[in-house]
Amino acid sequence: MTKTVLVLDYGMGNLRSVAQAVQAASADTGVSVVVGHDPQQVRDADRIVLPGQGAMRDCMAHFADSGAQQAVLDEVANGKPLMGVCVGMQMLLQHSEEQDTPGLGLFPGEVKRFRLEGRLQPDGSRFKVPQMGWNRVDIARPHPVWAGVASGSHFYFVHSFHAAPAHEAHVAATTVYGDAFACAIARDTIFATQFHPEKSAADGLRLYRNFLTWTP
Repeated sequence: MTKTVLVLDYGMGNLRSVAQAVQAASADTGVSVVVGHDPQQVRDADRIVLPGQGAMRDCMAHFADSGAQQAVLDEVANGKPLMGVCVGMQMLLQHSEEQDTPGLGLFPGEVKRFRLEGRLQPDGSRFKVPQMGWNRVDIARPHPVWAGVASGSHFYFVHSFHAAPAHEAHVAATTVYGDAFACAIARDTIFATQFHPEKSAADGLRLYRNFLTWTP
């Protein structure tokens, strides 16, 4: 039987590029890529990708309105693999400082705004928010989704808020922009990144492929 990955379309993801990247990563894996938000699609899929782009409050509202939210929570509770991307990662935490928004609560912790006002980078320029561009990612602990990706590889970021998990054991990778912060989190059957694998060339596609073939 063909396995499927559902890329959730709830109106707030960088959907086209994520779906295309997951499709490219699925070559020769035997995994079929489906785009949608119907609760039955959530239940039928073997794994789920949760993208997100824009303001956290809007993403949470659209996700709830899509009808898929409870189905996703139920399926993850039953052990279905989930990969969150960008705001899709932030949504997994309990709360965001962005518009005082509750999250899904799958990870203890909150999402915090960059506080870099008045601080200078090593070249003397001011830090800009959002962080936008390539940055080094240091792997904090081994995980099957990191297979073939070296610690210190560079991935593409666009964000003004960052995750602060309550438990260090949930931090899968860190990066530094002014201060060090968690740029990937993981527990049980969930893996999520603040950076955009779909914009991160070969290493980004490798992450998606590793997620598609991961057996938690």
